Amino acid sequence: MTRRADRALPSIPSSTRRWARTLPIFIAILTASTLGIFNYQKASSSIVNSTLYALRTSPQARELLGSEIYFRDKVPWIWGTLNQLHGNIDIGFGVKGTKGKGWMRFRSVRKSRMGYFETQEWSLEMEDGQVVQLLQEERSDPFMNTALQAEAKA
Repeated sequence: MTRRADRALPSIPSSTRRWARTLPIFIAILTASTLGIFNYQKASSSIVNSTLYALRTSPQARELLGSEIYFRDKVPWIWGTLNQLHGNIDIGFGVKGTKGKGWMRFRSVRKSRMGYFETQEWSLEMEDGQVVQLLQEERSDPFMNTALQAEAKA
């Protein structure tokens, strides 16, 4: 079978309709993926791990939540700002234990460029609405470096 070299070219269908249908789907998938990646980065940060560890070792939290304190959801969503570079941490996420569930909130700021972070709030809100301030005056800040604590006492 031979083809003639001077034949008419086939018509090219317009792809505008295809773009109009697939572009919103592509943007939705891209947005969901980006949000998931940023949330994964927050969830695996040392700040979230430290606050979860401090929650596990807190006597008040263990009394309310029980043992085996971990994220409430299988895929934890970390709400808020986690910006260590600019000195602003204000996060919250769901937690659960063997006795109950709650919402942990942590807020810490660094007032000067080379200063230390100061914890302003570390609280646990239970499902029944009870709010417990885990950062108390008689207990030292569990997020402060022990060398800094010794320096502050001297």
